[in-house]
Order: sequence, then C-alpha cells, then structure tokens
Amino acid sequence: MTGAEIKSIIQDSGLKCWQVAKLWGLNDGNFSRRLREPFNDEEVSRIKDIIAELKKETA
Repeated sequence: MTGAEIKSIIQDSGLKCWQVAKLWGLNDGNFSRRLREPFNDEEVSRIKDIIAELKKETA
C-alpha cells in the first residue's frame, strides 16, 4: 500500500498522522518521510490497529 493511501486512511478516520506516528514509536517528521515509501502488509495491519486504538480512546 502506498504512503498516500495510508495517509488517506488516517485522515478519513478523523485522526492526524502525528497521532499514529506517536503510537508507532516515530516522531512526525520520520513518519512523514516513511510515507514516501510503500508499506508492507504487516505495517498496514499495525497502522490499522493503531487507528482502531486511537478511535477507541476518543470515543
């Protein structure tokens, strides 16, 4: 999955990239650079888990 697709998923969920980056253990600058490269299935799964976790916290 491309970085643009990941960014779109994050934004569509109502979250900010820095929130996902923080839980993934990256600062927002490093996460922004990471979005330039494709993500493998394991990384996509982890990001989706982080999004679900953050949405539970805000609900």
